[in-house]
Amino acid sequence: MSTFIFKDKNYVYTPVSNVFIDKHMPRARGEFVKVYLLGLKYCVSGELGVNSSIMASTLHLLETDVLNAWSYWNDEGVIKMTPVDNMGNFSIEFIDLSESNINSTEDINLLEELNNNSTKDMLQDIEKLLGRPLSSKEMTMYIGWIKDYNFLPEIILLLIQYCASKGKTDSRYIEMVAIAWHNAKIKTIEDAQTFIKKHEDKWINIRKILNYVGIKDGEVMKPQEELLTKWLSSYNFSLEIIYKACDICFHRINKADFKYIDGILTSWFKDGIKSIEDVDKKDNKKAYKKTSNFKPKLDSFNNYDQRNYDFDELEKKLLGWDNNA
Repeated sequence: MSTFIFKDKNYVYTPVSNVFIDKHMPRARGEFVKVYLLGLKYCVSGELGVNSSIMASTLHLLETDVLNAWSYWNDEGVIKMTPVDNMGNFSIEFIDLSESNINSTEDINLLEELNNNSTKDMLQDIEKLLGRPLSSKEMTMYIGWIKDYNFLPEIILLLIQYCASKGKTDSRYIEMVAIAWHNAKIKTIEDAQTFIKKHEDKWINIRKILNYVGIKDGEVMKPQEELLTKWLSSYNFSLEIIYKACDICFHRINKADFKYIDGILTSWFKDGIKSIEDVDKKDNKKAYKKTSNFKPKLDSFNNYDQRNYDFDELEKKLLGWDNNA
């Protein structure tokens, strides 16, 4: 449960900016508008704060809806939402939405871009893919990709569809994927599809390895992901070889240890190991070297000069044949 602390003056009425009504309200979800208006009412009536449970109960919403609403309005630049502690409590400051404050170059450019039918259609399609309205910040970001990254609208839609298919609709995650595509010099739909296939093939193999060592996909950490990527991409090892290293790790220390497995695979990579047969040859060679270099420890039993006997001559002596010679 979160508590929201309001910062504003005490009024006997609730003033709602026409800018909010004309510009922000039409694009927002109904429950987001309800949260904004109720919060504004609490703020101007002198309430020091209210928790999300009370707001959710008053508006017949879920607490997550309340939190999502404040996050949305923060992204829209309608409020300033600042964490005040690590307990999920925030300071909410309502921004002055006068015309003088919103006529920035960025907003004017956004309004001009929305007159472009292809851009407008792209943004509408993105909203359908994400299942939510876009903030002005998000719209500006997507339009910026066309200019800064030379992305076609079709590529942007494919990128959003790809992220949505993975259940990742957060704007920060989507932006990280866009940066990766830009760094990979993706210019066409074919480039994007090839990149997706390569990336997905890698993750299919990563999931198989995680499953082999008994780790759920959602539990993989960034350092582990980097090691897995190194084994598959940099070392170019097959799953069979990686499984073999995992087996050796289990046999020696009875658990999955990524650093231990990495040590085995790094050693194999330096030795030019390419297949399971190479691994077996290396193991056999090591075993032979151990046995061929074996030297018994000297003790009272074997610490003397060994003698060579002529067993035929000994037999003649025992039978008395040597006297008949």
